Formats: sequence, C-alpha cells, structure tokens
Amino acid sequence: MRTLTIPEEILLTAILRLKDNAYGVVIRKKVAEVTGRDIAYGSLYNILAQVLRKGYVRKDRGVPTSERGGRSKIYYRVTPQGIAALQEARRLQRLIWEGLPDPVESEN
Repeated sequence: MRTLTIPEEILLTAILRLKDNAYGVVIRKKVAEVTGRDIAYGSLYNILAQVLRKGYVRKDRGVPTSERGGRSKIYYRVTPQGIAALQEARRLQRLIWEGLPDPVESEN
C-alpha cells in the first residue's frame, strides 16, 4: 500500500466527515474549517484526481438541478482501500510519535 501524502490524508478525512454531502465546494470548506487553511480549487481537484487514480475514492453524479443549469454535482466517497490507507496513515503517525513528549519541547 502506498503512503498517503498529508494533503491526501486531509482530503480523505474531510470526505469522511461530510458523509453523503462530499462535493467540491463543501470539501474545500471542510478542509479550511479543519486545517485553518484555504485550498485552491485547482489543488483540490488535483488531489481528488490522485486519490481517484489510487482507488481511495469513488465519484458519483447527483441529480441535475435547475439552479446549476441542469448540471449534476459530483459526490465523492472514500472506498474500502481509502479507509485502509487512512488506517495505515494513523498507525504510522502513532509509531512516529511514540515515546515523545506531547508537545515536543525544544532542546535549545
């Protein structure tokens, strides 16, 4: 299994938090809410493309609406492979930080 990048991890956890309502605009808002940082749409969709290629998310089209000019929203869901990748990322984080004080104190 490939190691998740931090942006991929942030994106996947945002999608999990949003459950059935994970589409571009609200994913971006959730990332900003959780991290305190804005993400450009271009970056968001590049990361979504990465996790789609890796099989960590799937996308489904919603029902077309008149308010969107008849276009459908694209909804994202984390796949079982994505859940496994997140579990591995969490396990790795625990190993990395194991035995260190919280917060890490500077030795200077």
